[in-house]
Amino acid sequence: MSYEPRRPLILGLETSCDETSAAVIDGNHEILGHVILSQDVHEVYGGVVPELAARAHLQKVDAVVAEALARAGVGLQAIDVFGVTAGPGLIGALLVGVCWTKAVAYGRGRPWVPVHHMEAHLFAPSLEDPEAEPPFVSLLVSGGHTLLLHAETWGEYTLLGRTRDDAAGEAFDKVAKLLGLPYPGGPAVETIAREGDPGRHRLTRPMLRGNQRPGDADFYDFSFSGLKTAVGNLARRVALDMGTGDPADLPDSEKAHIARAFQDAAIDVLVSKTLRAVEETGCDRVVLGGGVSANGVLRSEMERRSPGGRVFWASPRLSLDNGAMVARAARFRFDRGEVGALDGSASAGLAFPGLSTASREAAIPRT
Repeated sequence: MSYEPRRPLILGLETSCDETSAAVIDGNHEILGHVILSQDVHEVYGGVVPELAARAHLQKVDAVVAEALARAGVGLQAIDVFGVTAGPGLIGALLVGVCWTKAVAYGRGRPWVPVHHMEAHLFAPSLEDPEAEPPFVSLLVSGGHTLLLHAETWGEYTLLGRTRDDAAGEAFDKVAKLLGLPYPGGPAVETIAREGDPGRHRLTRPMLRGNQRPGDADFYDFSFSGLKTAVGNLARRVALDMGTGDPADLPDSEKAHIARAFQDAAIDVLVSKTLRAVEETGCDRVVLGGGVSANGVLRSEMERRSPGGRVFWASPRLSLDNGAMVARAARFRFDRGEVGALDGSASAGLAFPGLSTASREAAIPRT
């Protein structure tokens, strides 16, 4: 017996950075077909080159969508709604996805729904665990963003904290590059840090002090620029002591100790700030989203230190940029009657929908 997917069928397209991804989900949010194509050209440069990313999306988008449809067992004519990441991200890359989606939706007489990239990450865990629903505190950590939110319901979010400089994922990438590790830096740092001695080096936890209190401007905010600098100073000092000169030329054993010190500091800050939000909001459900949420140490530490609540995260495949999370977010926005206009476009600085920036004292309920 063939499977008849329930309506509506949503196609989600993701092209915000260096993954070209498309997915089809049905009315029950089941993933029927999903393809993620990661661009490896950026490994040569140790980071994403925007022009190369946009060109790669343009070259591969048709094939990626076609394969996702084939895996879902449906044709393009069966799609009811077309969702796409409209921002934030690399503007050239975003435009590839938005222009493709608008053109196909117009040609098929179907609606298109612009999606905010970080809201899509919020929805990712719910694709695999239906209990990953609001209310929850969410830590969104990626290469471009570090956000701490309180979600009382889908579409209504209170911003508690954000990074003031580098995002957590950006710091992982830069530390990896400093140590001569491959790109992307997050998995490389996590892998080598497993062999590091946690007692060899200790780095300061940036913007994390015991005397901070709710209402302080830095109580929930993050900063990773200084930590990145501290890692650089440590690595150069070790390299000088060992006579290598360049941290990238250090033996792997020494790189492992430095990577461990960095990862321990970064994750301690991320977990501590999140658990502050748990305590202050009285909401003990935590959702992790974004590429850095695939870090196994972050997941285990958040769960270990969480005071009896649930911690949700997506599988590694759905933690990274992907079309399935875009389709899920598009379904939510479509159900609210939100569709894109014909003159709509991408925006590298797209505002997070439903995000409240009310004062922390007013936004955080006390128990």
